[in-house]
Amino acid sequence: MGTKQGARKSEESSFLRFGKNMSKIGKKPIKIEDGVAVVIEKDAIKVTGKNASLEVQVLPWVSVSEENGELAVSLLSKNKQARSNWGTMRALLQNAVAGSTKDFGKELIIEGVGYRAEVSGNVLNLNLGYSHPIKFEIPKGIKIEVVKNTIKISGAGKELVCQVAAKIRSFRKPEPYNGKGIRYSNEVIKRKAGKKAAGSTAKWTNPQA
Repeated sequence: MGTKQGARKSEESSFLRFGKNMSKIGKKPIKIEDGVAVVIEKDAIKVTGKNASLEVQVLPWVSVSEENGELAVSLLSKNKQARSNWGTMRALLQNAVAGSTKDFGKELIIEGVGYRAEVSGNVLNLNLGYSHPIKFEIPKGIKIEVVKNTIKISGAGKELVCQVAAKIRSFRKPEPYNGKGIRYSNEVIKRKAGKKAAGSTAKWTNPQA
């Protein structure tokens, strides 16, 4: 019995901490930038600016309102998922407002002899040491530019930009020995010593001693 009560208290404590963190995010109002128009519908929020028009689906158990040039997200329930949706909805709206005025960006670095990338029309061609090149079709709403060994990805939708960057990186994830592959520009690869290097540092013992 005591074990069950302890588990229940632990779960309640975790829920309170989780809910508190989500409330800190969810309750912050979102300033609507000059030149940005917001239309609130029953199931979606439409955000239009000089850069793009974006639509955010309203998540369950939350509502969105506009007052004095700001967007506010409110809770309609106190369950755990509602609190999670509260913070998520606020983050999605913030990204939409920001993306409507300027693009989000991600940069990938290609490392490896003979590895290269080039854009041809709406296709990103990647030569990554395989027997054949990889052709990646660039999604609508995404712009890709290749400068030397850097792939620059940009777009109004932050989630889509991140998804595209992750997909391209997955074609040749950076390996830990020589660092060859595709990595994020701010990614630090923890290098490992190769078998030869590891063997050369091993302590030698004279078998005749």
